[in-house]
Amino acid sequence: MILAIDTCLAASSVAILDGDTIRAARSEPMTRGHQERVAVIARDVAGEAGVKFTDLACIAVTVGPGSFTGLRVGLSFAKGLATALSVPCVGVNTLEALAASADAPGFVAGVLDAKMGQVYLQVFDGGKALMAPDALEVEVAIARLAELYSGGSATLIGSGAPLVAEVLPDATVLTPAFADPVAIARLAAAKPVPTHSPRPLYLRAPYAVAPAA
Repeated sequence: MILAIDTCLAASSVAILDGDTIRAARSEPMTRGHQERVAVIARDVAGEAGVKFTDLACIAVTVGPGSFTGLRVGLSFAKGLATALSVPCVGVNTLEALAASADAPGFVAGVLDAKMGQVYLQVFDGGKALMAPDALEVEVAIARLAELYSGGSATLIGSGAPLVAEVLPDATVLTPAFADPVAIARLAAAKPVPTHSPRPLYLRAPYAVAPAA
């Protein structure tokens, strides 16, 4: 039984997956306040599912890219809960989670608007990653998509999808504000048991940096 947590984008999301059965799932849209809500949502989802935290075999959590503050909130909560329960904590990157949320065959690209003329991009075909997650200038991302696309159905998903859609005019374009927590749980279930705790996936430095001493 897996509890999945996501606070990287514009929601606090939790789902509990028991094998192939979705026991409960909830997403609360928000751009701030994840720290105050994620534990409450996890408690409520567990109650709705009729599950005790001690019943869990694994904790899954998104590790970024996304909000620097949000991803740290989710990671801290997930790792703390996993440690308290003595169960593995599995990291899932947000682009992978978005691509899986599309539930579409063939060529799928997770694309997030990274601002400042950039996007975060990762491309999959039949669920297999064709590239590592990366932060790219929009023009470079468009060229990468053209290079990797070999025909067939195509789906672009994420806040950055419209920025690169011109390269695949027949593609389905989806712009959810956050990933499906059930998809996150399913991705985690398919991964090997990790040998270490997940770490944040920072594809570039934050806007604000401490002044030099």
